[in-house]
Amino acid sequence: MITHTEDKPYQCSQCGKAFSHKYILTRHMKIHSGEKPYQCNHCGKAFSNKDRLNSHLKTHTGERPYKCSHCDKAFAESSTLKAHMRWHTGKRTFQCTHCNKSFLLNRHLISHLRIHTMEKPFQCNHCDKAFSWQGQLAVHLQTH
Repeated sequence: MITHTEDKPYQCSQCGKAFSHKYILTRHMKIHSGEKPYQCNHCGKAFSNKDRLNSHLKTHTGERPYKCSHCDKAFAESSTLKAHMRWHTGKRTFQCTHCNKSFLLNRHLISHLRIHTMEKPFQCNHCDKAFSWQGQLAVHLQTH
């Protein structure tokens, strides 16, 4: 098992994440470029690598091979099980670099970061107001 940063000499120039092999870095870079050459024949959703497509295909077959050892839940993707396990352990691996608050899920950290960046990606189609969270926009839309 690789645990030290010197064992991961290939570093992403976009986000700083380090990898043990160049091919893993190359695959990772597709996340930043937006390149998604692997497309699902069932629903058209596209993915940056073949492994993610193969995991996604299980959502169409109903296959859920990744089982939680703490409860009766099962998942189509190992990454979903990994995220689910954090609910049992309480491990908050995603930490804000601005205020050190930590989160169970990366999407919660991304949402939290908007507090610091003042980003408001949710735009009202009826007026010029914009909001940091989709829920805020939904409440606002009721005023129109």
